[in-house]
Amino acid sequence: QVLLQESGGGLVQAGGSLRLSCTASGRSFSRNNIGWFRQAPGKEREFVSVITWAGGTIYYADSVKGRFTISRDNTKNTVTLQMNSLKSEDTAVYYCAADPGYSGRAFSGYAYRGQGTQVTVSS
Repeated sequence: QVLLQESGGGLVQAGGSLRLSCTASGRSFSRNNIGWFRQAPGKEREFVSVITWAGGTIYYADSVKGRFTISRDNTKNTVTLQMNSLKSEDTAVYYCAADPGYSGRAFSGYAYRGQGTQVTVSS
């Protein structure tokens, strides 16, 4: 069992930065792939980024590539999403999700999911 908690969301001006954290409880965190997803009002939830359990493989959505950076510290049970050069279209609720085997782009593929944190980018 892995319980996930997102933090770090808030209100920021366009061009600014935010750092989101996904902190997990559970001894098996280090063996889980961690994905970030987001859902804007009136839109479907979409993939943002994923990092495999050892950090050896990382993927980004094209919309955030070059602006967002995902990293993990298994000693702290934390995955971080550094978001730079934020745009108004990045406004969404951001969710992290974990799974020991799946590392794809479907939120439903992850066994464990957080409650989300709101990111609002003002233009």
